[in-house]
Amino acid sequence: MPSFFKDRKQKKKQKKDDENQATDCPIERIQVSLSSNLNMIKQKTGNSSDVVIRQIKMGENNDVETAIVYVDGIVDNQSIQEYLLQSMMKDNHKKEINQYNAIELLSEDMMTIGNISSITNLDDLLSSLMAGDTLILVDGVDQALSASTKGGEKRSIAESNTQMVVRGPKGAFTESLGSNTAMVRRIIKTPDLWMESLKVGRVTKTDVTFMYIHGIANDKVVKEIRQRLQRIDIDSILESGYIEQLIEDQTYTPFPTMYNTERPDVVAGNLLEGRIAIFVDGTPFVLIAPALFMQFFQSAEDYYARFDIATSIRLLRIFMFMISLIAPATYVAVTTFHQEMVPTTLIVAIAAQREAVPFPAFVEALLMELTFEILREAGIRLPKAIGSAVSIVGALVIGQAAVQASIVSPAMVIIVSITAIASFATPSFDMAISARLIRFLFMIGAASFGFYGIILCLLLMVVHLCGLRSFGVPYMAPFAPFIPVNNEDTVVRLPWWTLRQRPRLITANTVREGTNQHPHPPASRGMVNRDFEEGDNNEA
Repeated sequence: MPSFFKDRKQKKKQKKDDENQATDCPIERIQVSLSSNLNMIKQKTGNSSDVVIRQIKMGENNDVETAIVYVDGIVDNQSIQEYLLQSMMKDNHKKEINQYNAIELLSEDMMTIGNISSITNLDDLLSSLMAGDTLILVDGVDQALSASTKGGEKRSIAESNTQMVVRGPKGAFTESLGSNTAMVRRIIKTPDLWMESLKVGRVTKTDVTFMYIHGIANDKVVKEIRQRLQRIDIDSILESGYIEQLIEDQTYTPFPTMYNTERPDVVAGNLLEGRIAIFVDGTPFVLIAPALFMQFFQSAEDYYARFDIATSIRLLRIFMFMISLIAPATYVAVTTFHQEMVPTTLIVAIAAQREAVPFPAFVEALLMELTFEILREAGIRLPKAIGSAVSIVGALVIGQAAVQASIVSPAMVIIVSITAIASFATPSFDMAISARLIRFLFMIGAASFGFYGIILCLLLMVVHLCGLRSFGVPYMAPFAPFIPVNNEDTVVRLPWWTLRQRPRLITANTVREGTNQHPHPPASRGMVNRDFEEGDNNEA
């Protein structure tokens, strides 16, 4: 056997032995000596200045040494003061305590805080400390108590900045995981609202919680999400976007296959349809899966307004999305290949404008689109006080200067402006970004083959969308596969009393409401008038 293969085989064997040795490594337990435990905590935390250690002597002769350890800034100092320190220093059991019954008395009789758990190993001790809990250690006992005192400064509940509505709840999620789940609990008051939590990230140990309604959510989808979250092996999770990219079905697609929102009412509505919500500590954006294509064109306000108003606005959004996709490409195709399809007066006016422009229509559209994308990105990154002013003034000045310099035509400036405004009408920011990227592909197709290129790009896009999946659910459902009963809330939204079934491919329980829910006006108008007349006579 060649030496190369021998070395490779030995390396594989050595790697496997190292993995087995790491797996079989015994768990380091808490020591009996209090001073050793405190020194170990100081060593593991690098003697950090925010790790507070308060030593207290208890017992009849002050012979029981205890210590309270917490990280300043991520704990509720008032809870530590009122429910831990005062209980330990003023409790009636203070003289009865000894090293044999210390843990039992502290946890059962003396501590007045809500959640207390016992810890026996070092890893759980440090994880609990860094999570915001307070540790209680006793000299002579190889066990510690962990009291839930998570707190610290956090942002108050405010109005959503990314998903604005005229009618509907105004509160939005914050960066606190507990506050976010509580906001959903206040809306859905049922014990069937289940939550499962886990820590993701070897270094950050970020709290991740997924929520679903038992009996409505599909158990297979819940199991799939649980397995994908448990398979994540990464050092850090800083935002829900990390989770989205690690568990989504399809990576190589510009279209989002998971929905994100910072509105509790949107999360509640999707949970009631059978979807699963994934909360990540440290971000106000909650992931919702499975996600469908039409879901990104729906707004929370669609369900608070009348069905005819909601339907017309939803149709307008879809129309605006198509404009943001193909408006520049259509202009390029018409001016390059299909002049005969435009009225003579209009094509003459466009030709007169483009007479002094030295570039073809495709280059002209590409320059304007890139310029506007640069202005939009600069407006987002600049400070809020000057960002909007720079983007608006920059667009006006550059557009006017470009027209006067005969670099672009006025018609192209109008087309690009309409396209930009139309892209803002899409409720989902992720879907709007997808349209901004795909727009350039449509422009290339129009410059190469005209309308044939636009139709070809549309067909390829539809085929790609039909091939996508979101946790096994077809992305284009209920259009492909076509499910007539679920088309009542897609492009159009019918009245609430007709929406009797949940999406069939998402939920295990499709029954939403009972029959005979439509409005029942009085039987006859004369009866109503007679009741009013009788009421007036009684008042007289």
